[in-house]
Amino acid sequence: MGSPILEVKDLHVSYGKVEALHGVNLNVGAGRIVTVIGPNGAGKSTMLNGIAGAVPTTASVSGSIGMAGQELTELDVEQRVYHGMCLVPEKRELFATMTVEDNLVLGSYPRYKAREKNYGDQLEVVFELFPRLKERRRQDAGTLSGGERQMLALGRALMAKPKLLMLDEPSLGLAPLIVKEIFHIIVRLKETGVGILLVEQNARAALQAADYAYVLENGEVALEGLASELANDAKVIDTYLGLTKRAA
Repeated sequence: MGSPILEVKDLHVSYGKVEALHGVNLNVGAGRIVTVIGPNGAGKSTMLNGIAGAVPTTASVSGSIGMAGQELTELDVEQRVYHGMCLVPEKRELFATMTVEDNLVLGSYPRYKAREKNYGDQLEVVFELFPRLKERRRQDAGTLSGGERQMLALGRALMAKPKLLMLDEPSLGLAPLIVKEIFHIIVRLKETGVGILLVEQNARAALQAADYAYVLENGEVALEGLASELANDAKVIDTYLGLTKRAA
């Protein structure tokens, strides 16, 4: 598979005297979906924020975060974005009073600032992936449904043409049919060559979509392996998928 796009080694994140993440190691390759599942409070969002450089200034972060062979640990959020890292947070954080298209255009700002000539060239790519966004391009983002807002958050991230896309609970608060649609789109994104790090409470959907998986418990990696293998692991079935999976 070659060198990973993202290589995290011995990542620790502490808030004062409380250590929320204890020496996490993980890799994400190009065109691969890697998921991290685990219970609430396991440190999944803390891990993503630590990788993205988005933890509070009062937090302490140590370890190594490498991306495409470059060390990013000492860089701030903006610099990590310029190296091709993009985080779609759980709250989506859209500009509600701006149109769908203007929200998308804002996503290309890092490329504009880097003086790329074709910084807006992803717009039609995003509209092809999300036809509903094209239909609603003139609507204010605040008028969209929950599923459409998640599509917009994903689309805006893709405007930056990231090498690594990190998704924090993309299915949160969405109806089952919409969740299925969102995950179908996430799987399609692999075709673009982007590496995807997916944190998800819906373990069943995450393991079906992912190539590789990590189970995070109490701030540590308790289990890792091919997603298809973990989906059939007795502990994962009992803890995260329900007993009905075993009987199936």
